[in-house]
Amino acid sequence: PPSSPSLSPGTSIPPSPRCWHRGISREPGARWTEPGCRSCMCQEGRVLCDAVSCSIPCSHPLPAPAGGCCPTCTGCLHEGVARAEGDVFSPSDGNCTICVCLAGNVSCLSPECPPGSCPSPSPSDCCSCHPEKCSFRGHTYAHGARFSLDGDGCTTCVCQGGEVECSFAPCPVLDCPQHQRHLRPGQCCSSCREPPAPAGCFLDDNGVEFPVGQLWSPGDPCELCICQADGSVSCKRTECLETCPYPIRIPGQCCPDCSAGCTYMGRVFSNNETFPSELDPCLSCICLVR
Repeated sequence: PPSSPSLSPGTSIPPSPRCWHRGISREPGARWTEPGCRSCMCQEGRVLCDAVSCSIPCSHPLPAPAGGCCPTCTGCLHEGVARAEGDVFSPSDGNCTICVCLAGNVSCLSPECPPGSCPSPSPSDCCSCHPEKCSFRGHTYAHGARFSLDGDGCTTCVCQGGEVECSFAPCPVLDCPQHQRHLRPGQCCSSCREPPAPAGCFLDDNGVEFPVGQLWSPGDPCELCICQADGSVSCKRTECLETCPYPIRIPGQCCPDCSAGCTYMGRVFSNNETFPSELDPCLSCICLVR
């Protein structure tokens, strides 16, 4: 094995330096707890601190005592109430349930009642009550039994301690007017009737209803509308392809007429008709339809 380094005669190992922390001298290797639950140690003249790590080996520890950092298992905290070690108690809604505090752990024991009985809030006899049967409309029902009133499935009833409680099945909220609602045979809730098929197209602006297949112009002679089978209105515009410099525009007609004559300065002239120019009286014009 390699030999360990040997010290020469007359030499010694220098001692580890002490630590100064907040005006206090600490021995090398010393450990202490600072305020705020920080664990510190003096190592090689430096102070090393870290948060105190708590190991909690119980399920219901008590909060840390005054001046301490970690919760304690010498007692129990159950439902906000501090319990001493070995304390036996009943929860607020335990119904004869018994709990005990041992080393910070809470163990509870509930009574087991035989069939035909039920837990009682009285600690003296936790299984003393016996559920009563229900007699309803000539029938007898056991405690907890559920059944439908009149067998229609619209009303659910339950037997509770000799009393029958019934409730109606909730119905959805309908978004149709009252006159369109109806109750079908074998159903518990009303439903909306299907709206009748449209017989035509109804226009809200002027109150006129057009039959299916009806063609009309809504005011613009270049726009033509048709009433479709589903009650909707489909409109298309007419594009005028024939053009000429001086067309005749006929009221109520979409496209100007280039075959009937000419329109010049607000006057209408027939084909091959001559007339003086409005701009120069010495010029003569003629209407030619091409």
